[in-house]
Amino acid sequence: MTAQPAAQFSVTLKVRLANEPGVLGRLASAIGDAGGNIFAIDGFVAKGPTLERDLVVNCCSAEHQLEVIAVVSQVEGVTLVASWDRTFRMHEGGKIEVLPLFPVGDRDDLSMAYTPGVARVCNAIAADERVADTHTIRKNTVAIVSDGTAVLGLGDIGPKAALPVMEGKALLFKEFGGVDGFPICLDVATPEELIETVVRLAPTFGGINLEDIAAPGCFVIEEELKRRLDIPVFHDDQHGTAVVALAGLENALRIVGKKMADLSVVIAGVGAAGVACAKILIEAGAGEIVCVDREGAVYAGRHNLNPVKEQLALATNPDKRSGSLAAMMRGADVFIGVSGPGLVTRDDVASMADGRIVFAMANPDPEVLPGQVEGLVSVMATGRSDYPNQINNVLAFPGIFRGALDARATDITEGMKLAAAQAIAQSVTPEQLAPDFVIPSVFDKDVPRRVAEAVYSAAIADGVARV
Repeated sequence: MTAQPAAQFSVTLKVRLANEPGVLGRLASAIGDAGGNIFAIDGFVAKGPTLERDLVVNCCSAEHQLEVIAVVSQVEGVTLVASWDRTFRMHEGGKIEVLPLFPVGDRDDLSMAYTPGVARVCNAIAADERVADTHTIRKNTVAIVSDGTAVLGLGDIGPKAALPVMEGKALLFKEFGGVDGFPICLDVATPEELIETVVRLAPTFGGINLEDIAAPGCFVIEEELKRRLDIPVFHDDQHGTAVVALAGLENALRIVGKKMADLSVVIAGVGAAGVACAKILIEAGAGEIVCVDREGAVYAGRHNLNPVKEQLALATNPDKRSGSLAAMMRGADVFIGVSGPGLVTRDDVASMADGRIVFAMANPDPEVLPGQVEGLVSVMATGRSDYPNQINNVLAFPGIFRGALDARATDITEGMKLAAAQAIAQSVTPEQLAPDFVIPSVFDKDVPRRVAEAVYSAAIADGVARV
């Protein structure tokens, strides 16, 4: 069970109540005694002998939902008419749809939207392919591409099972950036198959957002697609996480009074997100960076390094420190975790330098829980929404693609990522800045606008804009 009732396990109960004193109270008490939290209930005036109403109850797990339903069905004076899982109901039929921008109400409309008028636009594109960037959906459409090999905390569940996540990504693209994202879940066996498929799909899209693709294949895929395509390619699990983490770190440093160049940073996890975090911190001018995988610290010359880790080793850990995660954390200023649950102890954190900054971002369970290090850390962040300072990619990718599309960028450069991080960091005002508020709210709609403007300007400055 989760730590407390939450919306992702909420259930709607349609109940028929006898219009008698105490019935509603018995129902509420029974739900509370079962550990459920009544989140919403229809307003009503009881006039007849019975009344039907819908209650929304937050539960702790799918099993807990069944327990609450069983308890409700036994309350005297209450008839359980129906019940449904709200998360599954939200997903019925999918979460996105395609809508027309113009009505087709008569022959004139039809003759322009389709044949024969559409042929004029087709010929214009045939004569100059750049017209497709302004006169088709390419202007505002991003492919959200996954092979389902590294989905959230679920692992390799396949392309069909990954589809709800990609639909959710499309929903966030539209809600926060006004970008039309479309899920493309591919049944492929190798990175090469995915690359070839995306290259053939690319004429339809203005950008490619890679999602939930396992390392090390994700590195090969992104690098090759960036080389072969003239539209932005962005692996959000890598760069979205890195951008938001850098933004939070910039603000955390303002609280502890340290400078980026003086930092000793330990990164646990050398997969997609860990490598990207290391790279963006190098670009931002961080001091010493030591990355740690299952076998300990990564350093040049260490055995059993894949090509990605070999490159990372050359750019980090200049003193070739070796040892465990706990050993590397001693004296460190910053810990960034993108690995797995429970890897860090209170003693590990206590061994860090004063002004400790801990970003434990493994999802759904972080490397160390905030409660375990209470009183030790100056700034604590996680990837979860039920704790302060959530490192959430939705602060980055909608605005990054909005700015890239508006600039008709051919690439997403390191300068554009740094600009995005700076825009996110600056969205927290000096008056708002606090140990529990170094990252703006994901529901602050000004953030993607600021990110888009910063990315747009950076695209022009880096010479990749076509506007």
